[in-house]
Amino acid sequence: MVSSGGRPEPGAVLDVRNRRLIYATAFLRATATGMLGVELGIYLVTVGLSIEHAGFVIGAGLAGAAVAALAATLTADRRGRRRTLVEVALIGVAGATTAAVASDAWLLGGAAFVGMLNGMGRDRGAGLIVEQAMLSAATADRTRTRALAWYNVLQDAGHALGALLAGIPAVLEQGWGIERLAGHRATIALYAVSLLLTAPLYTRLSPSVEAVPAATPLRVSPGSRRLLVRISALFALDSLAGGFLTTALLSFFFFERFGVGQAGVAALFLGARVLNALSHLGAAWLARRIGLVNTMVFTHIPSSLLLVTVAFAPTFEVAAALFLIREGLVEMDVPTRQSYVLAVVRPEERMVASGMTNLVRLAAWAFAPFLAGLLMSRVALMTPLVVGAALKIGYDIMLYVSFRSVRPPEEIARP
Repeated sequence: MVSSGGRPEPGAVLDVRNRRLIYATAFLRATATGMLGVELGIYLVTVGLSIEHAGFVIGAGLAGAAVAALAATLTADRRGRRRTLVEVALIGVAGATTAAVASDAWLLGGAAFVGMLNGMGRDRGAGLIVEQAMLSAATADRTRTRALAWYNVLQDAGHALGALLAGIPAVLEQGWGIERLAGHRATIALYAVSLLLTAPLYTRLSPSVEAVPAATPLRVSPGSRRLLVRISALFALDSLAGGFLTTALLSFFFFERFGVGQAGVAALFLGARVLNALSHLGAAWLARRIGLVNTMVFTHIPSSLLLVTVAFAPTFEVAAALFLIREGLVEMDVPTRQSYVLAVVRPEERMVASGMTNLVRLAAWAFAPFLAGLLMSRVALMTPLVVGAALKIGYDIMLYVSFRSVRPPEEIARP
């Protein structure tokens, strides 16, 4: 927005500043989450937990994230978005600090729940819900997908850096002679510090990010309610599948199946997150040409088929190559999915839409890791990969059938 004198109007300047702050906090939080995703499963086993108990702790962390997401959805607009973001960050710091010194499965589970420890390795919690609502309000329909794509690029850049930082325990042990468990605990402490750094940035956001007092975001129209229920049910299925494929459990799969050290696993997930980040820009480009729903479906199905091949790969080199190709496709549905949900509801319903769709994803994620742990220990290491891929393909087919004719505003004018 530019004034008649050629200068940006004050509101436009604030929007740019707010977007940059949101991008910065998303990057920091994603760095912490990416590091924890690779680190958490190996850390829990190193502490002495069985894979079943590790699955319980990972699930508890995701359950805590789901509760926080629900609270943010219901109260952030009323209590203040900036205040909510600061509180979520500080509570996460408290939980992570406890997890960094605990050894008992129940204490670790409690710390994971309170601290919302995210073993998925991808940031999808309360902070993301509030930030997306703020970000979408500062963009037009035609630039919404692009803005969200850049948001996700920076998130996956953070995920990539976090995956690299997950190699810290190996570096400390090999280069400094520090005992392995101490190195793991130091990494969890670094996660807490990364979250702590986001709090002062949130306080610098301008008041314009807060909800308009006259808005009534919890009163969604009947049409939006029906749409959100349908799409949330499908997202729950997709996330149930994703819960079988948390970064923490995939890291354990490569660690146990191929005997790869933590530094090798960290390098693999670094490459995966770089490809995730690049794919977001490709998704925005593709969506402008074939539409949001088509982009979601026709990139997601091939990624699921590739995941099945990873499960049966004969060597780590082959598995790693197939996994990286898969990672170049699997996240292309993320900015397109976010943009689609925010586009097909009214502006004042966006906080609820973001919260509801992310909440069901977190709830499904919380349920699946424990089952995945049982399948890994009692059936085969590869079982969660096959089950997760099959569920994801089913989700893609149902999504296409249900929503191919429900078009966002920017696509309605297309021939």
